Amino acid sequence: MFQVPLKIAVIGAGPVGLALALQAARSLPDARITVFDARPVDKDVSGDARTLALSLGSVQLLQRLGCWPRDAAQPIREVHVSQAPPTLMLGGLAAEVRLRAAEQAVPMLGAVLRYGQLVAPLQAAWLAAETAEPQRLCSRFGAPVAALKPLAEGIEVDAGTAEHFDLAVVAEGGVFSEQARKAVVHDYQQTAWVGTLTLEGGTPGLAVERFTRQGPLALLPLPPENGRQRAALVWCVDSQDDPVRELNDAQRLAVIGSLLPNDPAVGVGTPVAISPLKAFPLGLNAERTLVEGRSVRIGNAAQTLHPVAGQGLNLGLRDAFELVLALKEARDVPAALRRVEWSRAPDRWAMIAATDFLARSFTWRWPGLPAARGLGLAALQAMPWAKTLLARQMMFGRR
Repeated sequence: MFQVPLKIAVIGAGPVGLALALQAARSLPDARITVFDARPVDKDVSGDARTLALSLGSVQLLQRLGCWPRDAAQPIREVHVSQAPPTLMLGGLAAEVRLRAAEQAVPMLGAVLRYGQLVAPLQAAWLAAETAEPQRLCSRFGAPVAALKPLAEGIEVDAGTAEHFDLAVVAEGGVFSEQARKAVVHDYQQTAWVGTLTLEGGTPGLAVERFTRQGPLALLPLPPENGRQRAALVWCVDSQDDPVRELNDAQRLAVIGSLLPNDPAVGVGTPVAISPLKAFPLGLNAERTLVEGRSVRIGNAAQTLHPVAGQGLNLGLRDAFELVLALKEARDVPAALRRVEWSRAPDRWAMIAATDFLARSFTWRWPGLPAARGLGLAALQAMPWAKTLLARQMMFGRR
């Protein structure tokens, strides 16, 4: 228990920063918390259409905060991962893995929603908490942080005016191409094309990941619109030999249809319309350590990953909640930060290693590699205990 009120600066009012600020405000009732963000407070974030994939663990954390927008989210009931042809058969099984919420005795494996649909209620909840306790909760929207300066017993945050804090939590994310390079960096020379597909038919709540020659192709279920299924598209390809950039919409639909599983039993549906696509370069950009003096990095500020496993935001939310727990139970800030560094390492590095291996594997041109990947999927499908371990890792991280 801290003997004097703890002063915390949270830099970044995205989903990870706001979730941390809200949790800290509730779990540390004496702490003084200030949220900094470059965007003005009156900027409408609700229409930001970027897609977020959240694990069940993340959904549960947000539910406990009272900030889960249930009506805006599409639950993921099933995940289908498969190898594009040539497929490999093992004991009569296709090169695929199917994870179902019902098999894991959970209501959902996760959920999908738009960025703005999550940030808007988180920000509203934070502003309401600030109004209720203005003596200890504060916002500095429209105030980009220019510098952090280490002090003997704290840290100075410069956002136009220098302020002293006991701890600065850096939660500003960003995408790989716009970030300053961290300690562990690898450019995968891949591009992610993202947008929205409209599907004819298809199974509600089905998420699909297809391992193609150039990279993973993923469909994440969205709430239906006008009676038709929709899915967020993440299509990863070789940046040097990009097969997507010069295609028109009809050609893109045809290629996507040829890459997706055509087995009616899978239930993907038929792509019939596609939105304009945006391109994002992909890479790994991670810090070796989360902590530096009295500052700690969480979320994309600590590690930006390839989207092959869709775990970046989930990792960041686990960073945030573990940090608040450590501050709640520790006697001083250094002890709390040592605990966070130690406790988060297994989950962080397991996810970094797994996504890095998968992402790099799509750049290798070894003979038989696609068949080996298909063999691994088929073997995993044949072992229920292994599927359960994988599902639990995806839902809750490494514990």
